[in-house]
Amino acid sequence: MHGCYALKTQHGSHLVEMKRRMNQQVASKGIQLVTISRPTAYGEYAPYTFIENEEEFEKLVEKMK
Repeated sequence: MHGCYALKTQHGSHLVEMKRRMNQQVASKGIQLVTISRPTAYGEYAPYTFIENEEEFEKLVEKMK
């Protein structure tokens, strides 16, 4: 896959906990989770595939590599 999966979410403790949990699940696969505020400012990650909800996002990331 070229590009990345993206999930629009809110800043705060929930995001921190979700990222921490997901990093534990996928770090050994070489998958990098990045938190950005403006996708257009980070063209190196494009194209973005925006995922509708957190559950679907986590499932897709778990299936990578």
